[in-house]
Amino acid sequence: MRYLPLGPDDRRLMLQRIGVDGVDDLFADIPRDMRLGGLLPMARRASELGVERTFGALADDNVAAGSVPFFLGAGAYRHHIPATVDHLIQRSEFLTSYTPYQPEIAQGTLQVLFEFQTQVALLTGMEVANASMYDGSTAAAEAMLMAHRITRRRKAVISGGLHGHYADACATLARFAGDVIERAPWDPLAQEDLTARIDDETACVIVQTPDMFGNLRDLAPLAEAAHARGALLVAVFTEAVSLGACRAPGDMGADIVVGEGQSIGNALSFGGPYVGLFATRSKYVRQMPGRLAGETVDADGRRGFVLTLSTREQHIRREKATSNICTNSGLCALAFSIHLTLLGEKGLRGLARVNHAAAVDLAQRLGRVRGVELLNACFFNEFTVRLARPAAEVVETLAERGIIAGCPVSRLAPGAGLDDLLIVASTEINTDEDRAAFAEALGAAL
Repeated sequence: MRYLPLGPDDRRLMLQRIGVDGVDDLFADIPRDMRLGGLLPMARRASELGVERTFGALADDNVAAGSVPFFLGAGAYRHHIPATVDHLIQRSEFLTSYTPYQPEIAQGTLQVLFEFQTQVALLTGMEVANASMYDGSTAAAEAMLMAHRITRRRKAVISGGLHGHYADACATLARFAGDVIERAPWDPLAQEDLTARIDDETACVIVQTPDMFGNLRDLAPLAEAAHARGALLVAVFTEAVSLGACRAPGDMGADIVVGEGQSIGNALSFGGPYVGLFATRSKYVRQMPGRLAGETVDADGRRGFVLTLSTREQHIRREKATSNICTNSGLCALAFSIHLTLLGEKGLRGLARVNHAAAVDLAQRLGRVRGVELLNACFFNEFTVRLARPAAEVVETLAERGIIAGCPVSRLAPGAGLDDLLIVASTEINTDEDRAAFAEALGAAL
């Protein structure tokens, strides 16, 4: 083929040179159950028109989030995004490469990253924030590695309320870094005692609020317990809008705060691209992955912006780098910053109140349905219910009726025996009619 110029002999020589028997050996570090056993069941060749028709048919199997009552959350949330955001991110001042490799000529990009960092630091109650990361899950894993560098310890204690994908990302990096993870059992009721797991080998405790099941947690006692043993507290969030209503993690004693910024300015987009938020105390700034945009003046005394700190292996010696995946999601960070600027503090707090009220209303409606038990005593815009049937079956039943009911816990915690639990989110997007339709359909399904 003209697009694959290397023949079998070429491939054989390359595999022989690197010392493996076949191409599959190159993927040995990926768990076998995560790999495809062969080709997808699709035609090996087709015309351009045939390809369009095939993928069009696949797309028709999807239900667009905006076309039906939508209550799916569990780490990605549907919020209204003003049309202004899409307009402004396309302006030429910002329309540059995704990351400033020649930063001083990209003053618009650097300025918005500087403003973005300021916003993230204010939201999280921390002293310094970086210019974003890939997403919340990789930010959490990078925070774990950062804590290990600071404390020179190798053990991370992970809460049973941490999102399953975030915990898996931490486990993946820990496996290759030679670190140890002590993961608490799944904790839908937020009753765990992590302090008993902290010892003199613990580098950090990783805990989420609101957690995967929607529970709000007071981190102050846990932060005090961690600090007493020389460990750091890593606070995680998946719903950035919650920071408009809930106490900032930094105010509760967190040393590193990470999370997902998708819910401000960024659409669901089938799971990405998203934007990871990362903030910490100023004394730890040199161990923080990513890059930092700073303010300065030029030779004529005019205000300007530069990359103050870049700890990625592209910028410094590889052995001195804090990470080799700490790029910034520039466009998503820009959308986040513009949307948050449009809201302002008053607008963000108002949006958070609307979200909380919508979730409380839905919880009350579902709580009156026979066969439904609300598990949460305190939540923001997301909560967990126990159903009289397996949650995954109920979700499929309601999808056939045109309602996206939520996320079965079994999707995030397979084999944990929590098949009857359903995570439900309600944001400002949902109407009274949407919530009423959900409650009625759920009652019929049960």
